[in-house]
Amino acid sequence: MSRSRTTPLTKPSGAPSFERTLLEGWESADDSRRRIHLQSDGRPGAPSFSRDLRKGWESTKVRGAKTRLPGHLLPRAFFEASPERVAPRLLGKILAHRAPAGWIAGRIVEVEAYLGPHHRTPDPAAHSYRGPTPRNRVIFGPAGYAYVYAIYGRYFCMNITCETDGRAGCILLRALEPLTGIGLMAQNRSLQANVRPCELTSGPSRLCQALGLTRPIHNGLDLLDPQSSLQVLDDEFPVTKAMVTPRIGIRHAVDLPLRFSLPEHACVSGPKRFTGKCIFVR
Repeated sequence: MSRSRTTPLTKPSGAPSFERTLLEGWESADDSRRRIHLQSDGRPGAPSFSRDLRKGWESTKVRGAKTRLPGHLLPRAFFEASPERVAPRLLGKILAHRAPAGWIAGRIVEVEAYLGPHHRTPDPAAHSYRGPTPRNRVIFGPAGYAYVYAIYGRYFCMNITCETDGRAGCILLRALEPLTGIGLMAQNRSLQANVRPCELTSGPSRLCQALGLTRPIHNGLDLLDPQSSLQVLDDEFPVTKAMVTPRIGIRHAVDLPLRFSLPEHACVSGPKRFTGKCIFVR
């Protein structure tokens, strides 16, 4: 079908590239593009992040839904900015779901930014591209809310809204590093308990299935409300660098560099080989 054609970014002749504009203000962490290679078993060529990522979480109990998790809720102002600015700073934060059996949580290691129609760069891959609808109205609401949508009629993907109220923008969560409730994640995904953790939450639909997230229940939840069953927390885990690449799995605006991930992390989804720009995150 003709809709299968990809739509690259178009810009006026002589206009600065979006990549150059995007990276303004972000200090490059290297002088050239880096080629990342993840081994066939999912382990990166560099030492694993797992030990550091799980520090402080080993003793967390998930038997009761009232258990207090490490970290604190992010302030609303954190998300009241353009998605391409919020996205790299979101790496290392915690997505936590208070399920009936207890807390399930993972550290965010890969995200993609989607720009609103007010943005100076068109983003036809964004759900908000053609304006507000009953399906996407959450994106145009306040920042820090969950936007959950269905794909293929049976799977779900979760976004976090950005920008100020009335302006659209969101960040798709693509991958987590499981921290607590790993047994519950395996049950939710109908996998063996001894499965490699990254197989549970590597990919936007996988992470929603592992955490038990659906559109009917979780779409529109305030992620910054202490009473909410779905929250975004900051446990002060330091993230100093992010890898920037084009987004994957889309057909439009395929060259926009709006995918951000922790460099060389085994839980990052998608191809095992990719080229990107490494930046410092402040």
